[in-house]
Amino acid sequence: MASLKEKRYGNYDGILTKSNHGVILMMKKMKKRIMNSVGDKILSIDQRDIEQYLSEVKEAVEKDKYRIASNAKRQDNINLFLDYVIDEAKAKEIILSLDVMDFSEILQNEHRGFEHEKLYVFGKDVTLLERNGTEERTVSLYIKFNKLDNCFVIVISFHEQRYPLTYYFR
Repeated sequence: MASLKEKRYGNYDGILTKSNHGVILMMKKMKKRIMNSVGDKILSIDQRDIEQYLSEVKEAVEKDKYRIASNAKRQDNINLFLDYVIDEAKAKEIILSLDVMDFSEILQNEHRGFEHEKLYVFGKDVTLLERNGTEERTVSLYIKFNKLDNCFVIVISFHEQRYPLTYYFR
């Protein structure tokens, strides 16, 4: 976390943080609520919101209405499949195993024309077999979703974490 301080913001009393992605989050001290500041808007998120979001993501994944981004800009996603014995079925299993406690943050899509979209970040520790070795390893994954209005899910990120995530409901 880049910064952490106590702050009173409007009617909200909590801890204001700035994530590694430049998103400002506020977590209420007593209730585990997350405040996400996007522009001038304050978005209050609680566990039920994340459970609902995950339910919709999992429904899309179960119906195969999703894809894991694997273009040139997503080399880290590709590297996960090259470095470990993991296939599409295992990736799907991992996504379906996510729960609210794996939630980290919500980011605003920064791509021009898509600024209205919210990207949800989760982390998950999984055991994977190294592709070029004999060792199983616990791998901390960084998983970022974009659930489109038509309920299609783009898994933007599905790779090893570059830095430790903060889980806001733990």
